Amino acid sequence: MTRWVTPELVGEVLEECGVRDKKSGALPAGFMVYFTLALALFQQDSYDDVAEQLVGAIPELSASIPNKSSFTRARRRLGPWVLETLFRELAGPLAPLGLQSAFYRGMRLAAVDGFVLDVPDTPANRASFGGPVKNGQPAGFPQTRVVTLTECGTHAQIDAAVGGFNGGEPELAIKMADAAAGMLVIMDRGFPGVALWKAYTGAGAHLLIRARSSVAARPVEHLADGTYLARMNLAGQKGAHPGGVLVRVVEYRVDGGEVVRLLTDLVDPIAYPAAELAGLYHARWEAESAFRQIKTFQRGPAEVLRSGHPDLVRQEVWAHLVVHHCLTQVVMALADDNRIDPDRVSFVKVLKHARRSVVRQCADTPTRIKEFLVVLAAKVRRKLDNGARRLREADRHLKRPDSKYSSKLSYRINTRDRRPTRRVTAKAITLQPAIVR
Repeated sequence: MTRWVTPELVGEVLEECGVRDKKSGALPAGFMVYFTLALALFQQDSYDDVAEQLVGAIPELSASIPNKSSFTRARRRLGPWVLETLFRELAGPLAPLGLQSAFYRGMRLAAVDGFVLDVPDTPANRASFGGPVKNGQPAGFPQTRVVTLTECGTHAQIDAAVGGFNGGEPELAIKMADAAAGMLVIMDRGFPGVALWKAYTGAGAHLLIRARSSVAARPVEHLADGTYLARMNLAGQKGAHPGGVLVRVVEYRVDGGEVVRLLTDLVDPIAYPAAELAGLYHARWEAESAFRQIKTFQRGPAEVLRSGHPDLVRQEVWAHLVVHHCLTQVVMALADDNRIDPDRVSFVKVLKHARRSVVRQCADTPTRIKEFLVVLAAKVRRKLDNGARRLREADRHLKRPDSKYSSKLSYRINTRDRRPTRRVTAKAITLQPAIVR
């Protein structure tokens, strides 16, 4: 990661955030930036284990590793803003212009979605973030909510916002509108709203959002391709509202299933055919793939973050996002070298080799970094798949209840209905023309 998180960049970020070392003998702020990133890279390891992996090959340092309380105090002095600023310095789209899966008619494809992370159940965390409630009582761990603007073709995070469990995803998504200028942004049906629509279109972005049947349900004008224009209002659908927006509605079915409704500001049916927009919506799942890389592989499945204070939780979340973006850049470099789609490079293989390289190293020099990338390329090349990407699907089910104290009824499905990820044939998309009364 030091290829991108350079000492010069860390120094600039610390200066910008006004974080300086105040006394000699304390853990320096520059080291703590790298240590916090290492905590995210080795989520399941303790403070002293992570410290040993950073300096274990240097005898003068490995014999005098501070205790956990010293690291915690140093993390509090560092604060969350340094890692957030570092993320914003690094974040951004990575897809080259020739990567077809990352663009649609000249617009870069991005997806907005969110996920939650469990945090330690301390009074401060529960008061700051909130968490699931069952029968009026707290259930499970407090949770922090993360919403990201993700590049569909690469899984790179373009922007992100961090909040609490009790806050909504649309409110966090609005904060990222400026970063989406010139992009076509895809969202699921939890996001439609006039405020969000105006924020993104006002920033120069275009939208493709799934909606429920009650949103923009009354056609204003029927278009030649079977789609129609309708108003999405602030005051429901009973009448026109001055604060509403005009949207184009595209309806279709997948393999004869339920009707899927998409809202878009791309109103020209000739320039933006309905069939292309319908086939494009599945690209939103690239954001879910990026979340899986962070939550399941990088953090570890069902792992609870290590920080007992809200500021340190935010610091830890931003560190995870920084680490993921650096690993994504490694993936992109390998894909570019082998002239393949980045989806064909194993994120898990890159993650494991990055962890091993930290344990083995004793110093960061340009020569060692170059050697690391050569070895990584050789190891990952064995896992490359140059064929067409396989179509797969899995049922969206809750695999466990919201608390270990919950009854069996808290599961959303019967256990016999669960099936693993499996290969499927290509889906048939059938446009659903509007009925003209």
